[in-house]
Amino acid sequence: MNCIAIDDEPLAINVIKDFCNKIDYINLLATFNSAVEAVKLLNQSTVDLIFLDIQMPHISGLEFIKSLPNPPLVIFTTAFSEHALQGFELNAIDYLVKPIPFDRFFKAINKAYELYNLRKKSQETIIIPENIVEQPADYIMIKVEYSTVKVEFKDILYIEGLKDYVKIYAGPRPMLTKSTMKNIEEKLPSNKFIRIHKSFIVSISNIQVIENNRVVMGEKRLPIGEQYKEAFYNLLNKNRL
Repeated sequence: MNCIAIDDEPLAINVIKDFCNKIDYINLLATFNSAVEAVKLLNQSTVDLIFLDIQMPHISGLEFIKSLPNPPLVIFTTAFSEHALQGFELNAIDYLVKPIPFDRFFKAINKAYELYNLRKKSQETIIIPENIVEQPADYIMIKVEYSTVKVEFKDILYIEGLKDYVKIYAGPRPMLTKSTMKNIEEKLPSNKFIRIHKSFIVSISNIQVIENNRVVMGEKRLPIGEQYKEAFYNLLNKNRL
């Protein structure tokens, strides 16, 4: 997996270099002190992943990703945690806060590598354009790699959007399938599921707790996006004591 790192701090660049050298399936093509310097390489070479700082001179990491017509996978690296929500709204793979421990870096890389491999397989095989098939109201059928799996609505906790894929959290391990959030939202019954964020759809009946504009689903705390707040809280108010 080819990647580049963009950060105006030399120490941060050195940390990423060192971490990448420890992982044999990562090929760090180049590093840059500003996003502007990276444009030429992005236009000329295949870059699968960018490690990207947010606060930089001339153009921020967030603005840079928004400017790319077809951006690679992105892992944001920053000293400021307050930009996390904006990062996830841009479908970032992960958001790492400096100083970055290696175990956290490794977890983010594995998430990116999983999605990279799925994209690679989809380019090598014939992909059925519509992977999610409408079914009776208690389940859907989804294509996971080379299998088609039946998933009952009652077993779904939440769904996470990852660019051209969605990850369905149901059962002991999540399932990744090629689809868009819009497509899967249309397949789900609106009385059982609600979209709370650009990247998250949750099962209404499985919501445990809501705190600080976060929905608690198992061990995860999912952000409630600004444009989805009104509809979400209106739904809750109908069932509030």
